[in-house]
Amino acid sequence: MKTTILVLINSGAGSVKAEHDRAALLSLLAATVPDAETRCTDAHVTMDALIGHAMKHPPDVLVAGGGDGTINAVAAALAGTSTVLGILPLGTLNHFAADLGIPTTIADAVVLLRDGVVRHVDVGVVNDRIFLNNVGLGLYPEIVERREKTQRAGIGKWPAAIAATIRALIRYSQFRVRIRADDIAVRRRTAALLVGNNAYTNLDSLEPRRASLTAGMLSVYIPRARGRWQLIWDALAALVASVDKSEDFERLVSNEFTVETRRPSIRVSIDGELVRLKTPLLFRSRAGALPVLAPQP
Repeated sequence: MKTTILVLINSGAGSVKAEHDRAALLSLLAATVPDAETRCTDAHVTMDALIGHAMKHPPDVLVAGGGDGTINAVAAALAGTSTVLGILPLGTLNHFAADLGIPTTIADAVVLLRDGVVRHVDVGVVNDRIFLNNVGLGLYPEIVERREKTQRAGIGKWPAAIAATIRALIRYSQFRVRIRADDIAVRRRTAALLVGNNAYTNLDSLEPRRASLTAGMLSVYIPRARGRWQLIWDALAALVASVDKSEDFERLVSNEFTVETRRPSIRVSIDGELVRLKTPLLFRSRAGALPVLAPQP
């Protein structure tokens, strides 16, 4: 039986915003996976609408063409199903694609839709929301918001990321959290907290990476620094450091835990998307829940 492939493209993604770039991608898809059907967002059709329509009659492979936010949205619909996620990394950062070893060049990523193998990887869940990369509290949503504003002003992704980090650190505030996992409860006063889907090896660099997406665990990272200038120094010095070897972060590991604050709700970043969630935050790992096309491990 022929494999059915449906490609959903976010026309607002960085690599295909220009019409000629989008046309070039469509030509590549037609030449490499000629049986694939392709649909693009436009002024009247959102990615959520495309996903909803696709899941009425799910294809064998549903391809997400966009950045981490687009890939997250498609993955949320596919986790726990038999439909395989394909990825075209067309966004700014593309962390999930990079950790899977998916090529950064569009032509090579298209070839992988034809030649890739199916791997089952973990997803994290916070309350009822799926995440593929991480969930950030405190400074992290602040950095995401400032980075997006800076990029909209025409600044490149890495200068925008550095500028956003420094500005957020200069004006940060601390909050109290209590983390409950298994039989332990940890109380901390911190400026930031980040929960990763599996473990990062260089969390605080500009391009954090994970060696595995199949360990079935979540990693909680809490910066140890207490002062503003120490946080700034750590953020800059850590560009060449490894978080697992650094004394600058406290790390907790579990497959399920809660994060409690004094606030009834809190703003968080989920794979780079800003949302507000009710507290307490309930985290768990869904091991192997997402089938995805990727290179041979």
